[in-house]
Amino acid sequence: MVAHISTVAFLGLEARAVEVQVQVTPGLPAFIIVGLPDKAVAESRERVRGALAAIGLALPPKRITVNLSPADLPKEGSHYDLPIALGLLGAMGVIDAETLASYVAVGELGLDGRLAPSPGVLLAALNASERELGLLCPAAQGPEAAWAGTIEVVAAPDIVSLLNHFRGGMQLPPPAMEMADPPAAGPDLRQVKGQESAKRALEIAAAGGHNLLMAGPPGAGKSLMAACLPGILPELTPAEALEVSMVASVAGTLQEGRLVRTRPFRSPHHSASMAALVGGGAKARPGEVSLAHLGVLFLDELPEFQRAVLDSLRQPLETGRVSVARANAHVTFPARVQLIAAMNPCRCGHLGDPALACARAPRCAADYQAKVSGPLLDRIDLHVEVAAVTAADLVLPPPAEGSAEVAARVKAARDIQTARYDGHGIRTNAEADGALLDAVATLDEPGRKLLAQAAEAMRLSARGYHRVLRTSRTIADLAGSDEVRRVHVAEALSYRRRAPVN
Repeated sequence: MVAHISTVAFLGLEARAVEVQVQVTPGLPAFIIVGLPDKAVAESRERVRGALAAIGLALPPKRITVNLSPADLPKEGSHYDLPIALGLLGAMGVIDAETLASYVAVGELGLDGRLAPSPGVLLAALNASERELGLLCPAAQGPEAAWAGTIEVVAAPDIVSLLNHFRGGMQLPPPAMEMADPPAAGPDLRQVKGQESAKRALEIAAAGGHNLLMAGPPGAGKSLMAACLPGILPELTPAEALEVSMVASVAGTLQEGRLVRTRPFRSPHHSASMAALVGGGAKARPGEVSLAHLGVLFLDELPEFQRAVLDSLRQPLETGRVSVARANAHVTFPARVQLIAAMNPCRCGHLGDPALACARAPRCAADYQAKVSGPLLDRIDLHVEVAAVTAADLVLPPPAEGSAEVAARVKAARDIQTARYDGHGIRTNAEADGALLDAVATLDEPGRKLLAQAAEAMRLSARGYHRVLRTSRTIADLAGSDEVRRVHVAEALSYRRRAPVN
């Protein structure tokens, strides 16, 4: 007899159907798993054997063959434990084999029979919904699976509960959908003394989803302003929350099966490798740029990152996705992020201050800034110089306007963009391109002349020219203007200049 049950294999954010076929036949006792299993799947034999022994079931002294079909698709992860165990119970006649065929199962087994969480349950639930099947998963991930829709979700704490559920001894309650608790409030813009131009650039970046680079001496407030950004960004829409949660589910970072409700904020250390930042590794996991999807990727001390690592961000910043190619797989992760970067003007950080600058100035500044490639800088819409904070600034009372006031203006600008791009598959001005950008960012005659003159004088690339257009459109949205005027273009151009090396 052959028992069948479905599960999934993960390739990026794609869940591919896998059929688990279990056959028990006479012959020398053996437990064989075929179908390109990796080490974790091959070890399922011992976890399944231990879990069944813990509930008083011994494997029959026969030849047990488990086939994971299709056989040419690599199988990775511990989530194959539960479908293998259930398929074996179906082949042994403990569970009705026909009932198992109507479910997708995912979950890791402990040696005591408990079901442990495994990455990707949300994707497995969506796959089960598309195939009109039910889902069997660990109890801790039931709330995560419930977001897939109206499918039957059986979330069990252990294999005994699952057996009793199928045999009619008990009825496991359907899990309820849950959202993650809101995080603790971050810093408020009222904590930032002075730095009005930098705060204005931060507001524009938040309103249009633009990339921002802040350059200034240590202690000027660059990291503090970056930490304030999540507080002025609009909340995730339900569709965006599902996208972000799918990435977190595959990465195994979804807390207690609850959907994410706030935009991610990722701040990797400058020692991060290329695989850590853009994804990859032996099993092609999502990197920081994908974990920050629809949120913020903050790179502090930008020139301290390896140049090759920084340059690996160029394609994701342009396309909004990361493609990881491996010999056995080619996977794609979403990476629509807002890059916020901070850097010192030179290694000592005090360029322009004769009392504090090192003896190598200004040569040290040229060498330090050259660590960041021109093509990467060209992909950053807003460049702002952050001045040093003086003692006189620190004794001033807090500014009257904080994150709440700025967030209200940002939300109003984002609402305009949501209506503008409805049906175009994009969300913000930073994503507009081609004919669509020309249509939504039509300049008045003075603005067109200014941009043409500035593009020639500043030697803007085609990419730089279009990024100025996008930024101008966002500034006009913040001002509530349907037309992009000369004043909006002038402000956008002011952010394309980089602080000169003196």
